[in-house]
Amino acid sequence: MSSAAVTANNLETEGLPPPRRYWVLVSVLCGVALMSLDGAIANIALPTMARDLGASDAATVWVVNIYHLGSVICLLPAAALGEIFGLKRIYATGLILFTLSSLACALSPTLPVLILARLAQGMSCACIAAIGPAVVRDIYPRRLIGSGLAMIALCVAAGGALGPTIASLILSVASWPWLFLVNVPIGIVAVPLFLSLASPGRPQPRPFDYVATLLSAATLGLLLIGVDTLGSGARSLAIGEMAAGFVCGAILVWHQSGRPNAMLPLDLLRIPLMSLSLATSTCAYTAQILAYVSLPFLFETVMHRSQTATGLLVTPWPALIFIAAPLAGRLVRHYPAALLSSVGLAILATGLLLLATMPAAPSDLDIAWRMALCGIGFGFYQTPNNATVMTAGPVSRSGAAGGMLAVARTLGWCLGSALVTLIFAVAEADATIRCLEVACGFALAGAVTSVSRGAFRRRP
Repeated sequence: MSSAAVTANNLETEGLPPPRRYWVLVSVLCGVALMSLDGAIANIALPTMARDLGASDAATVWVVNIYHLGSVICLLPAAALGEIFGLKRIYATGLILFTLSSLACALSPTLPVLILARLAQGMSCACIAAIGPAVVRDIYPRRLIGSGLAMIALCVAAGGALGPTIASLILSVASWPWLFLVNVPIGIVAVPLFLSLASPGRPQPRPFDYVATLLSAATLGLLLIGVDTLGSGARSLAIGEMAAGFVCGAILVWHQSGRPNAMLPLDLLRIPLMSLSLATSTCAYTAQILAYVSLPFLFETVMHRSQTATGLLVTPWPALIFIAAPLAGRLVRHYPAALLSSVGLAILATGLLLLATMPAAPSDLDIAWRMALCGIGFGFYQTPNNATVMTAGPVSRSGAAGGMLAVARTLGWCLGSALVTLIFAVAEADATIRCLEVACGFALAGAVTSVSRGAFRRRP
């Protein structure tokens, strides 16, 4: 066996030595945290941005929408580029682009310039979201991958939960450009740290598939736009956009069939352990978004809690992920991931059902412990499931696996958002309760899908 092959095999089984591994992980977590934070931080400042830039409220909403759109349409291309050019190069490119685009956002003199800068931010986030888990697989020994992925789960949860609070604190002492300027010093530290310590990776040179890039962008982009249109009330247009997205998806599958190392990794999807894990992820994120979107309406409109009280009542869910995700990362070394994820989703389903069947006038404590139960369940599901996705296929396809993990999350988000809109239109009187019941059903479906993985052995 050649020395290069020996080195690659050692890296796959042992990862990087501990001191170097931890510093690389810190640089990866910086990118993941900034990505998650910026997905939630701009919403709070939209009215201020509209006033300062002399734009309408409707136009300013694109500051948020274009970020998500840019991220979604670049997920699969970013994963493919990570395999072609190496994980290190593409992740570093994403982190550099994110830092520069954050500076561009802060310095934007007009709304169109700000929207373009946010588009660049979203595209860079696709590199971070798709490649980050693959880098963790690269630097950790196989038996400890769950611990590294648990840290990513914590950063994602923290960014989403703390985004509005951090935005409010910044806006209380500074203007909206500082929402983006705070990213710059973190990026300046994380980029050289990652470049100097991360392993060079194992590029697999091959032609880049531009047709698949356009088809994947059209598929995911049209689905995302369709969900947004559905929320605005234009149902016929929304159905047309989502139908076009599904058609593009079918063409993408046809185009990619039989191709080696395809951008849409059909080779990985043929691995039962991989496909079932991705289906579990989609169910779990659908349940989460159904709850996340509908619960504020339940607390504020039905139970007449203030906006501040609603924020505090939602907090136990992400807060308990901080405890459950690392614990699940340790337990996955000793117990089957399929069992742990199923238990987690069963706990999530129980918490959602308890929220849906609360008394008419619950106390804050009644709500908080139910939200905490949901957080424990989601944290227990997330780390073992993500570890299975990242290790079910060969290490040479870890970039594609990371991309599909992000795609599954996006599909769950789109499906959950669309269902919330549909349920609110059909069941006006008790729409929030119906949303929680449907979320409970998706969590149970995810638990059943997860436990079925026990029949399949992980690839060696």
